[in-house]
Amino acid sequence: SDPEECYIAIIDPPDVIRRKLRRAVTDCEATVKYEPETRPGVANLMSILSVLSGQTMEQIEAEFEGKGYGQFKDAVADCVIATLEPIQKEYDRISKDKAYLESVMVSGRERAQAIAYRTMLKVRKKVGLAALKL
Repeated sequence: SDPEECYIAIIDPPDVIRRKLRRAVTDCEATVKYEPETRPGVANLMSILSVLSGQTMEQIEAEFEGKGYGQFKDAVADCVIATLEPIQKEYDRISKDKAYLESVMVSGRERAQAIAYRTMLKVRKKVGLAALKL
């Protein structure tokens, strides 16, 4: 239910990811400091960069000392794009393999039907309808 600009989808193309991150809310201080209570927007972007890059908050602060939010947001975008690239490639590969997708759907349907059948047998037994056939 959130507007599309409020999140990054796994299959968002790089230009969309970059646009969304450039529009991310920060503040008017223009310094990259991890202060989640007073600067939640910057802290959120720093958290994303930290998790994806393995850098500490202190390393991120040092890297962007004296630089503006533009460079910082671009770095976050670059890291997110690089992290999602292999996932997106695999998604594209699987999406193009119609035979594989069909086999997965058939297999899933068969498993779901078997589980549902066993569940309904248990339900019928519990409510005294075990003698009725499905």
